[in-house]
Amino acid sequence: MEKTTFNARTTLLAGAVLFSTATASLSGAQDYEFQAVNTDIKQGPGSTVSVRLVDKRTGKAVPDAVIFTTRMDMAPDGMEMMTTTVEPSAATEPGVYDFTTNLSMQGGWRFQVAAKVQGEPETVKGEVVLKAVP
Repeated sequence: MEKTTFNARTTLLAGAVLFSTATASLSGAQDYEFQAVNTDIKQGPGSTVSVRLVDKRTGKAVPDAVIFTTRMDMAPDGMEMMTTTVEPSAATEPGVYDFTTNLSMQGGWRFQVAAKVQGEPETVKGEVVLKAVP
């Protein structure tokens, strides 16, 4: 009887290990999110937009991501074709990515960004909605 209990425990433990391994292997780009540091941004040339890349599993900022795609448009106000350039700026803190742009009009702006995170094979994509204020 004791041998059966031992085997049942071993099987249960092995199943738990396999489940946790399978769950870990399912992690991916969806485990990350871009968050706006500030959503109200001063309108005009030289506006600074800062986003934080967060690992949702740990809640910690992710430093050293390689940002390779950005797009800023006025989609929130129904003007997706109204775009502006976005240039990377010097980082203010690890896991925060700063950009300089020209928010030429007051209103809602959508900032789309794509990045590669070390050790993650998938591209991490996200967007934040901002408001250009006077």
